[in-house]
Amino acid sequence: MSQQNFEAGFEDDPGPAVGTTRAPVMSEATAVADESWPKPLPEEAYHGLLGEIARAIEPVTESDPSAVLLQTIIAFGAHVGRGPHVQIEGDEHHPNLYAVLVGDTSKARKGTSWGRVREIFSGISGWPRVVDGLSSGEGLKYHVRDPREEPKYKKGTRTVEMVQIPGIEDKRLLVLEPEFASVLRQGARSGNTLSPTMRSFWDTGNSMSLTKNDPITATGAHISLVGHITADELRAELTATDQANGFANRHMFMCVKRSQLLPFGGGALSAEMLETFRTRLQRAASEAESLQAVGMSAAARDVWAREYPRLSEGFPGLLGAVTARAEAQCIRLALVYALADEADQIDACHLRAAIAIWDRAEASARHIFGSALGDRVADEILRALKAAGSAGLTRTDISYLFKRHETAERIGAALALLSRRRLAESHQKGNNGGRPTEIWTVPLCEKSEGSEKRG
Repeated sequence: MSQQNFEAGFEDDPGPAVGTTRAPVMSEATAVADESWPKPLPEEAYHGLLGEIARAIEPVTESDPSAVLLQTIIAFGAHVGRGPHVQIEGDEHHPNLYAVLVGDTSKARKGTSWGRVREIFSGISGWPRVVDGLSSGEGLKYHVRDPREEPKYKKGTRTVEMVQIPGIEDKRLLVLEPEFASVLRQGARSGNTLSPTMRSFWDTGNSMSLTKNDPITATGAHISLVGHITADELRAELTATDQANGFANRHMFMCVKRSQLLPFGGGALSAEMLETFRTRLQRAASEAESLQAVGMSAAARDVWAREYPRLSEGFPGLLGAVTARAEAQCIRLALVYALADEADQIDACHLRAAIAIWDRAEASARHIFGSALGDRVADEILRALKAAGSAGLTRTDISYLFKRHETAERIGAALALLSRRRLAESHQKGNNGGRPTEIWTVPLCEKSEGSEKRG
């Protein structure tokens, strides 16, 4: 895959020195304050080596610092492999993570942010394979497949000779999807196995199908993912099935936008700095190879005990569906931070850094999905009611929203859901002595999307 390199052609202008700052972009889109846009990551998130790398890149790129740091975390976790893990009851959580950067096409500098991270990690010995073009579960399994036997040829019903099919020795794989919308579209196709396969790899590292047409098995795989998408594409392509089966909440969604204007591209990191980072990353990864189960220090256990109730409480609607694995995501993030510190256990600083990353991902999901309920009909009705204001909409008006393609029962169920969530209410309006008309409106006391309560 080609790397977007915005400093190409500007070697004579090295840009700002590392450590300098630039004024943030004040484009028309960002000049008006957006209260729902997630706040910048706090200092706790920039812990240790991974934070140092992100801070070094920040002044010489237009990319969002959150994008740089999160992709640095993903890249290091992908490089470490499947050995170290945190045991939570019967589940093992390894340092492989799925993350999706959500921002405007090109203007958010999503590709640029990955290019900066890749520049560092691709120079490390043993850097795992980076692939794109996810389209099926079978294709993904093939890249991390186990060895197997299959018939070379048959004579009638009798197998004449078996042949050995080699497997993949290095089961680490980093999937980079600059067009993540296509992944969502492929996964929504009838019969496509991409979603269950990706879920299996996130959970256990194993995937197999009990069908003779798909004999490929994959065990012990260590798959990480970085996806790029726009908010409109994400809202449009994320299906009810994705929400229900847990595909979405195995991903962290992070809102990103351009952080500053560098007309001639950012300056390059020095060769000395690149080599220093690569040496430290390789040393940390080598230390991690000897680890298996990783525990928590007493200080970390205190932090986890305080934060766990908040993380596990959850939200209603679509926001709750896409953030339902908050605890697991935080544990995996904390594990990566600990391994980068060459530590053999998770400490309080690692958990605080992980929770800072997760909190911004959660705020991003709130910004993207707002008060969406995950019910397509209910969400469409709610948007229309907000647009109608105090005038409201009649049942007939609502039916016309769907060009009468939705049944009265389906619309009634959606309105009942909105009513239960106190997002819409109905009242009767007289009709010159005739049958009253039912009018639906958004309550005047409805809270903004950014102030939803957990429930």
